[in-house]
Amino acid sequence: MNLKVIAFDADDTLFVNETYFAETEEKFCALMSDYLSKQSISQELFKIEIDNLPKYGYGIKGYILSMIEAAMTISNNTIPIEVVNKIIKFGKELIDKPIVLLDGVEETLEALYGKYKLVVATKGDLLDQRRKLHNSGLGKYFHHIEVMSDKQQIDYLDLLRRLEVQPEAFMMIGNSLKSDVLPVLEIGGYAVHIPFHTTWAHERINHKIEHQNFKSIKIITETLSIIK
Repeated sequence: MNLKVIAFDADDTLFVNETYFAETEEKFCALMSDYLSKQSISQELFKIEIDNLPKYGYGIKGYILSMIEAAMTISNNTIPIEVVNKIIKFGKELIDKPIVLLDGVEETLEALYGKYKLVVATKGDLLDQRRKLHNSGLGKYFHHIEVMSDKQQIDYLDLLRRLEVQPEAFMMIGNSLKSDVLPVLEIGGYAVHIPFHTTWAHERINHKIEHQNFKSIKIITETLSIIK
C-alpha cells in the first residue's frame, strides 16, 4: 500500500451513535403502544425513514420528522399535539446525547497524525456532525471533514477529486459494509470494517465480502498493524 489519505466514518466508528437512536426508537414505540405492536410500529417508522431519505437525507432532523409522520400514519392522523411535543423532545434529547469515544480511537489517530492525511467522511446532518466532532475533541487530528449526502461510488470519487488523491492511495475505515466498504472497493481503494454491536437495518448486507483490499478488524487500533 502507498496510502496518502485515511478516511474515517464518524458515527459508531469514532463515537457511539446508533445506540442512542435505538433508545429513542424504544421510547417512540412505548409512546405509540396504544395503536400497534412494538414490531409494527418499528416497521412503519423504518419504512417512512427510508421513503424520506431522498427528501431529508441522513441525520437527527430527518429522523424527528419521520417519527412525527409515522405517529400520524399509525394513529390515522388522530394524535394530540402533546404527542408531537414529546416526539420533538425525544429528538432534542438525541441531539444532546454525550459524545462517547470508542475504545482506541484517540490512540489510533495520534499514531497516524502527521504520517497520513486524515479525513472524516460521514453521512448525516452537517450542523450535527460538526458539533459532535467539535465536542469529541478529535477535530485537531483531521485535515478535512466531509459530511456526505450519501456514500455511493460517485460520492467517494467526488471526495477524492477534492482531496487530489487516487483511489489506490485512499483507505476508508468504518462500521458499515454497505456504505464504508463496498463502494470504496469498487472504485479501487482500500477498506477496513470495524463492526459495531448495533447496526441500522438500512446499512446491512446479506453477503460475505472477499477482496484483496478489504480487512475486517475488531478494534480500531488494529488499523495500525494493517498499514505498517
